[in-house]
Amino acid sequence: MSSLPEPSADALAQSARLLESVAAEIEAAGGWIPFSRYMELALYAPGLGYYSGGARKFGPGGDFITAPELTPLFGQALAAQLEQVMRASAAQVIEVGAGTGLLAADLLLELERRGCLPEQYGILELSGELRARQADTLAQKAPRLAARVHWLDALPERFSGAVVANEVLDVMPVHLLVSRADGLFERGVALAAEGAGASRLCWADVPAAGAVRAAALALALPAPAGGEYVTELNLAGRAWVAAWAERLQAGAMLLIDYGYPRAEYYLPSRASGTLLCYYRHHAHGDPFLWPGLNDITAFVDFTAVAEAGFEAGLDVQGYTTQARFLFNCGVLQCLERRGPREGADYIRAARAVQRLTAPQEMGELFKVLALGRGLDGPLLGFASGDRMHAL
Repeated sequence: MSSLPEPSADALAQSARLLESVAAEIEAAGGWIPFSRYMELALYAPGLGYYSGGARKFGPGGDFITAPELTPLFGQALAAQLEQVMRASAAQVIEVGAGTGLLAADLLLELERRGCLPEQYGILELSGELRARQADTLAQKAPRLAARVHWLDALPERFSGAVVANEVLDVMPVHLLVSRADGLFERGVALAAEGAGASRLCWADVPAAGAVRAAALALALPAPAGGEYVTELNLAGRAWVAAWAERLQAGAMLLIDYGYPRAEYYLPSRASGTLLCYYRHHAHGDPFLWPGLNDITAFVDFTAVAEAGFEAGLDVQGYTTQARFLFNCGVLQCLERRGPREGADYIRAARAVQRLTAPQEMGELFKVLALGRGLDGPLLGFASGDRMHAL
């Protein structure tokens, strides 16, 4: 990993404290924990995990850039879909994992322009550091609307309206499955001695059991070609969708993330899985490097998410690419409002739209899935180019 920039001394010290905590948990568990637990600790351990430790994550100075960081046109187009959902259910929005707060500000400003402001805009965010950044962003970008925003510590008991989750499912802890000629295994984390009482994190496989084995058998994973087939299983994402289904009285969830339908997710050619780590805009494959300083993600199996919602009583309202969704929601019309085409502002915005919608950029890799209840007629974002058959 010599190409990665070196963390600061303070960051390395924080990572070392998290590593000590992980090692203690492994020892207490008898020498092995599932990767899903390691990923949960690496991302969300209070005060030490990647999303709870205070490091800058979003934008050019962070580790990655999300769609709202590229341009407000993303939120402006998405607002058209939220308006339709709210008018058919209730004037409320909950955004899950709101990052820097830019999407919330963009949505509120555009919904105000459309005459469809939500009575309440909830943000479900567990990171205190990110809550503070979100409040600052709203105070700067949409000060007159900031009073409509409130923060949630947990899912509401019941809810009607629109739920938005942009790049949330990909950072939910996943189990790692390993298929070999001698059976199905779950890949977890153990400790390897390094001498002088030191140890390091290492991979360790155990026979897959319980819910993990049952879910793996249902997938019919490709037979390993002379080696092993490694992939991810997001049981946490399925449970999260089912929990929302218990609470959503009317409205829709809009889930935006990178991933594939099942037929594309578990291809024989994808034998090493989709797990990726991000550090200072560098992608790498070592989740044990500097725990707590790297984002750890896995692509989304959208078929599994849709099935979880459907089995819990929600309707699958639509599934399509991010490009098609944004075009259907009028992103090009939003672009036209940026002024003369020869102007610098328009040119910058057009380049951002290109990145959001080009097949070789985010347009095809990112998908949008809508799960809802009590809505009649097709949703705007899926009016043309819907790919529900691909699920």
